This record gives sequence, C-alpha cells and structure tokens, in this order.
Amino acid sequence: MLIFTIITVSAQKRKDVLYLKNGSIIYGKLLEVSDNQYKIKTSDGSLFIFPSTDVDKFVNEEPVYDGRKKHGPGIAMEGGFLIGAQTADYKNPFSFNILGNMTFDTKSIVGIGSGVEYIGVPFTPVFLEYKYIISDKKSTPFLFLRGGKMFHLHEETNTDYYTYPQYNTDKSYSGGLTFTIGTGVSWSNQNGETYLSFAYRNANTSYTQQGNVGDYVRYKNSYNRLEVKFGFKF
Repeated sequence: MLIFTIITVSAQKRKDVLYLKNGSIIYGKLLEVSDNQYKIKTSDGSLFIFPSTDVDKFVNEEPVYDGRKKHGPGIAMEGGFLIGAQTADYKNPFSFNILGNMTFDTKSIVGIGSGVEYIGVPFTPVFLEYKYIISDKKSTPFLFLRGGKMFHLHEETNTDYYTYPQYNTDKSYSGGLTFTIGTGVSWSNQNGETYLSFAYRNANTSYTQQGNVGDYVRYKNSYNRLEVKFGFKF
C-alpha cells in the first residue's frame, strides 16, 4: 500500500515554468533559451515566444494545483469489503457508507456517516470521522480516523434448526462499538474527488441465544479486519 501511494504521488510530472514580469505564469516544455528570447510549448501544443526582457525567471517545478475544496460542506459515498482470515466467519462482509462532511483549510475534513454493513446479519453503523489530507496536490495520500456504534437493523430473531425441535435455539442480535484507523490515496477532479482507502477495522457485535434448558446466554463477537474501500466525494 505504501509503495502504491508513493508511486501515485511521484507520478505527477514536473514542468518548465516561465514567470513573466506582468504576473503571468506559463507551464510547458522549454524548447529554447537565449539572451533575447524564451520559447516554450504548452501541454495543448501551443508555442509561445517571449522576449527575455519580459521574463522574470525560469524554473522547473510541479504545476500548482488549486482544484481541491478549501472549505465548506460536502458529501461522500463509499463501498468495499472487510477482509478477514480464510478461517473466519463471514469472510468478506460488505460495507456501504454515506457521509456528510465539512472541509476546513483544504486539508482537514470532519464528517458524520452511516450506511449498511453485512456481517452475517445486516447492521447500520453511525460514526464520526476525521480525515487529514497530506497535501493540496491533485493526487495525495491521506490519513483518517473513525469511531462510532453499530446497530442491528431488525428486531426479529434468527433461529438455528437442529434435528430435534427441542434443541431449536433463537438468536437475537445487537450491535456494538466500532473503530477504524487507516490511510489512502485521493485523486481530485473538477467535480470533487475519488479515493481508495486501506484501514484496520474493529467491529463489535453480540447475540443472545436460548440454551437447551430455556435460559438465555449472551455471546460477544469482535471482528478485526482489513477494510478496503473505494469512494467518491463531492
């Protein structure tokens, strides 16, 4: 994951940049430099020639990207899997979330989210999130932290049937606390951004089951998973 992040960020190409004395900035590939002129070709194929007296300086740098949201409300949708060991119950539980968020100074994003997750039975998570964008470039890694609680969607019980009716056992499910910490890569575009995240996810659930003698026993489950999700933010 770290190798993927580094490759993605470093893939942003550096360009030649002419800073003109009138305040204009020209990005492209410098074809010729002489005492009396600068010749530069832009990404759309246009060729510009400037007298040296009009040029303030010439540098080679990454183009400045100003397309990320600096502040204000937004909404995100994401989906993915909670991947566990091959011997674990519910090997690939599905997760889908919708988040409302607020951006502060481009890099800090605070949000609240919910959705639906299937871990054997369906649950609804409700959580708070803090996300930190590492840079304001078009492609950048980020870090995020979530915490909240999961709620069982249905009140009815599920029944495990055995050969003899007297051994039938009812299960009544309930949710518990959930915690997520992870990283990912964000790609900004004109309408928002897309992102891919990787995280450690802990989810706690429980169920009450009727025993053979009529009493009820409460069992707790703690799931430790690799959470992989793909999302869109607007």
